[in-house]
Amino acid sequence: MQPFHLRTFRPGDEEPFRRLNEHWITASFALEPEDAAILADPHRWILAPGGQICVAEQDGAVIGCCALVAMEPGVYELAKMTVSETARGNGAGRRLLEFAVAVARTMGAQLLYLESNKRAAAAVHLYEELGFRHLPEPRHPSKYARADVFMELSLEPAEDPTPGSPPAAE
Repeated sequence: MQPFHLRTFRPGDEEPFRRLNEHWITASFALEPEDAAILADPHRWILAPGGQICVAEQDGAVIGCCALVAMEPGVYELAKMTVSETARGNGAGRRLLEFAVAVARTMGAQLLYLESNKRAAAAVHLYEELGFRHLPEPRHPSKYARADVFMELSLEPAEDPTPGSPPAAE
């Protein structure tokens, strides 16, 4: 099996983004109106408002994706994260999530928010391992009936790349 690489969305990714997400959603839940709208037009609902979609690709095929949806200045929702069943178990999900967090930082994100479901235990565990903390309730009323796990990750500003630099003057 060839290694996978990570990149951001480009034309032609619309179909695998839709297909991968429809598969995981309908495997355990119902496709909801918000899902259908976003998956039918990711340009309108994710990219145009200032978001991004991160992609894992292997052998020329998209095997995973994760969206960063702009919520408010400095805050993005991590959404529509999935890896194809055939690509699971090789670290693609973890690397994709780490990549999405790094991309969010470059976009100026100070906070990442996500909604999930306790039945997606492996995903929730991965979020916990990468530092997401559980919230007692959503940041806003959820658009999804399946959402029963709410988490966020505070993103510290990137450190000064020059080791030993004096602190900035106040």
